Amino acid sequence: MSFNLNEVALLLVVLVIGWLLGLMMSGRGKYRRLWQDEQAVHRSAIKERDARIEASHKRIAELERHSAAPIAVGATTTAAGVGHGRDDLSRISGVSQAQESALNEAGYHRYGQIAALNAEQEATLEARLGLKPGAIAHDDWRGQALALERGDSKPGLLSRLTGSH
Repeated sequence: MSFNLNEVALLLVVLVIGWLLGLMMSGRGKYRRLWQDEQAVHRSAIKERDARIEASHKRIAELERHSAAPIAVGATTTAAGVGHGRDDLSRISGVSQAQESALNEAGYHRYGQIAALNAEQEATLEARLGLKPGAIAHDDWRGQALALERGDSKPGLLSRLTGSH
């Protein structure tokens, strides 16, 4: 009986597959045990994560209970801004909450810092905030910040037009 080349190749493929299956089956459950061990480790990691999350939720609730002191009307800017060494920069016309966060990240926390900006710093901030060149000067952030620093309650177009700083 003679075999052609295709039959020999097919026989070799079948032998290799049989050999691989034999190796996998002869592990006496070794791979099953490894899989079960991995599942146990995963379950314990999930339990630990859930326990940490629950503990953090309890801590947050505890902190909220302790800091639930009533805040007087009108003191929100004082409690939120000045108490932490920051002014509410979003009171400047043209500054959004997101831009205020970006300003804080850039190191600008007080009205005086905005009022003291030079042209180079303005250009840098405009690039960082994604504003058009000259937008800070156009909206007069420096003038508004100066008015807010002095205590004017509503800086903006009306005070600039009337000259009442």
